[in-house]
Amino acid sequence: MLLLACWGIGTGGKTQKLIDFVDPFIGTGGHGHTYPGATVPFGMVQLSPDNGSEGEDWSSGYHYSDSIISGFSHMHLSGTGAGDWCDISVLPSNGLLPDTGRFCKIAFRHQNETASPGYYSVLLENGILASLTATERCGFHAYQFPAGGLPVIRFDLGFAINKDRNQQDYIRRIDDSTIVGYRYSTGWARFQRVYFAARCSVPFSGMRLWADGQVYPAERDSLSAKWIRAQLVFGDQTPQTGRQTGQKGQGLRRTIQMKVALSMTGTEKALEALGEAPGWDFGDLRRQAEDKWEKELGKVRIRTSDKHLERIFYTAYYHTCMAPVLYSDADGEYRNAKGSLHKMSDGQRYTVYSLWDTFRALHPLFTVLHTERLADILNSMLAFHDENGLLPVWDLSTNETGTMTGYHSVPVLADAILKNEPGLDAERAYRAMTESAHQSIRGTPDYMHYGYLPQDKGGSSVTVTLEYGYDDWCIAQVAKKLGKRVDYEEYMKRSEGYKLLFDPVTGFMRARNSDGSRIEPFDPFWVGYGRDIHYREGNAWQYSFFVPQDVKAMIALYGGNSKFIARLDALFGASPRITGPDAGSDVIGMIGQYAHGNEPSHHIAYLYSYAGAPWKTQEKVRLIVDSMYHDGVDGYAGNEDCGQISAWGVWSILGLYPANPVGGRYVFGSPDIDEAVLALPGKKQLVIRALHNGRGRPYIKAVRFNNRPYPKSYIDHADLMQGGILEFVMSAVPNKRWGAAKEDRPGE
Repeated sequence: MLLLACWGIGTGGKTQKLIDFVDPFIGTGGHGHTYPGATVPFGMVQLSPDNGSEGEDWSSGYHYSDSIISGFSHMHLSGTGAGDWCDISVLPSNGLLPDTGRFCKIAFRHQNETASPGYYSVLLENGILASLTATERCGFHAYQFPAGGLPVIRFDLGFAINKDRNQQDYIRRIDDSTIVGYRYSTGWARFQRVYFAARCSVPFSGMRLWADGQVYPAERDSLSAKWIRAQLVFGDQTPQTGRQTGQKGQGLRRTIQMKVALSMTGTEKALEALGEAPGWDFGDLRRQAEDKWEKELGKVRIRTSDKHLERIFYTAYYHTCMAPVLYSDADGEYRNAKGSLHKMSDGQRYTVYSLWDTFRALHPLFTVLHTERLADILNSMLAFHDENGLLPVWDLSTNETGTMTGYHSVPVLADAILKNEPGLDAERAYRAMTESAHQSIRGTPDYMHYGYLPQDKGGSSVTVTLEYGYDDWCIAQVAKKLGKRVDYEEYMKRSEGYKLLFDPVTGFMRARNSDGSRIEPFDPFWVGYGRDIHYREGNAWQYSFFVPQDVKAMIALYGGNSKFIARLDALFGASPRITGPDAGSDVIGMIGQYAHGNEPSHHIAYLYSYAGAPWKTQEKVRLIVDSMYHDGVDGYAGNEDCGQISAWGVWSILGLYPANPVGGRYVFGSPDIDEAVLALPGKKQLVIRALHNGRGRPYIKAVRFNNRPYPKSYIDHADLMQGGILEFVMSAVPNKRWGAAKEDRPGE
């Protein structure tokens, strides 16, 4: 009670809302690729501005370096390395816009831009004040037009950036305030269908249609074409102030509000989804969105005197709630990439599974903080399997994009099964997992035949071998739990292929051909792309430590604990140089050859604890948090990757991390906060305290769990979920004895 009372102290004695610590602009600069717009946790709608620029740094549609807005579209990807979506683009204007040109561009200034959870607003240079909020399936727009102009709202159904390309559009006027339509497109998601319904707060006097280079008569009510633009023209309206949006009025202004609902099944369901935003009270709807975020953020309440850290932590937690993304209608119905209608038997369908990234930290975080929606997230993966024959690798709009390596649905499902998460059929999941492990594509047959993927049989051979090996170990653990002894032995043997790649002379995992020869010349700093690369988005330095399933055996390959520790020291102390044709593209956020801006490095700092040197883990983790996370627009070291970069930050700021993402063993790092309270299922809570914490005090002197000395350098999931008090005593000097004993290491 005292703890909660302390948190309640603020301006005027009022409790400060947690959403006040979130800055959606963090990650919109640099290479973070996040978006600043309005959404609710895991919502289908992400209503956000698009600059109308292209390139990798505009993967989310928006980059903070830009000063142009081409529209506000309703679907966005957060932190990915490839651009898609930006569907159903809307742009307000004073008068009709020209139909020529791919993008219409209106200038804006960042000082006239505001964003917070569930809300976005910008005053455009044309004098229009745009304010946005959202429900799960509906975006709500409020536009304040300057007096004296002709208010127009344009729908550009052909708007597309980067990989996305429009295929077919349709629009129909229902009445003088409602339109419906759809957009079919191809791109990273090879086939996507998005249906929409839009309703305005006041009637529009006309609808100007343009399609495929032709302007159509104003009286036309419907149109189907490859590329459609529709401009809704509004006659004179009674001038109003801007009070509805919470913005100060700019003199007499005309306010027009609009709600746009989405469905992946049809326009009728989109019309139904308009009901998520009844009435026309923008402020009330914004408050509802904020309440959803406040409830979500309230699952973790931290205490720290560092205001920068508060913003970093809560913005990171906010970004962990951006994916997977809701895909089904309220009744659980959806249309998949093959065009067939399906309905979840219980719950909702999700999409956007960046599994190469998120299996490492985001999905383990869900098993602690998002148990209420975890079954839906897992069963959506199984639905994907049933519809496509394999579990997803990178699911976008229920398409298999085939992006990145591994079959990393496996560790996500395995972790849930081993933690006994409810709502998942373990036998059904196991069958799907083994089918992915016996697929006839992606180098799997050669991997099974040789025990590793030979480089002359497939590219990224070292990465594929190491990641398949880890996934196979995960399958083995599930087989063991389900009593399938023969399967267990088969997959455990498959999981040891990394031993065939380890080169004891150089100390690196190295590519081999099918005749067993190692490929020369060898440069551990080399990063490439295409068929000839040995490592995917990384080099030998980063990938040689990816054996999270058996760190003890990996340590033995290096010659024991002291040599392994020296090797980790060499990684962090090496030159940060990168050689090769893809140098600097993804291998960024460097501390030596540790690359925090890309996922293969994320577990490495925690490996010291496996070798009996947890003080070095503490030292390195605090260094990474302090140097790689900031509360500015370029606050992330690399692509935020659908929550993985942020999930690493959430875990590590709290003081623990799933170095092996499966099985529920969390290695202690260096807690940055003074105190945190985690709301757990069953009304339990875990209190984490870091006593005598502060800058220059990254080391753990001692640990107590529920008032008893705790010598282990990790905690298991089952113990954590029982709740209690986990207390760290921090110090400026390392305690090299705590957690160093063999029985206290996470790999034992």
